Amino acid sequence: MFAGECGMEESQAMKVSACFGGGMCKAEVCGACAGALMVLGLKYGMHKSGDYARQKEADARASAFLDEFSARNGSYLCRELLGCDTSTEEGRERARSERLFAEKCPELVGSAVRILEEMFR
Repeated sequence: MFAGECGMEESQAMKVSACFGGGMCKAEVCGACAGALMVLGLKYGMHKSGDYARQKEADARASAFLDEFSARNGSYLCRELLGCDTSTEEGRERARSERLFAEKCPELVGSAVRILEEMFR
């Protein structure tokens, strides 16, 4: 969704974010949040060595994003958002059987997109 704005082809964005799902396969930071942080880094992050002012800006925006996402969704950790530990086969099976990947995760992606859009206004 934000690939073009960040100077990437959609296929590149899909590849670079391929391992973000399931809290980076460890039920940690939600993949939607990891993707949003990637967008913020591409838009505001340091692109030359020593450009600490830009990095400070990116860090502030990343922190604000995570705070807002957590406020709206209760957390930014996959295992807390889904109520199961997707780093285990048992947790993944529960998430599949309860359709969390199919129903809850798209809602979380939508939330991340809305927050980014608000931040870019």
